[in-house]
Amino acid sequence: MIPVLILFGVLLGRWWRSSLVAAALGWPVLLVATDVMDADVGLLGAAVLAVANCGAGVLLHQGARLAIRRLRAS
Repeated sequence: MIPVLILFGVLLGRWWRSSLVAAALGWPVLLVATDVMDADVGLLGAAVLAVANCGAGVLLHQGARLAIRRLRAS
């Protein structure tokens, strides 16, 4: 499941704030909807991990974006 959130962050890294919010809200909803977890305090931990994994993807996206801009400028 971790690669899914990293890929989500890489693909939507341009809009990093929205992607982190979507991960924080969407991942726990998906876990409850697919009956993987019950609606309890464990979902808070799932949301934190979702934001961390999505954030890693966003960092990859932003880093690649910055590198490409620097290459084009030189």
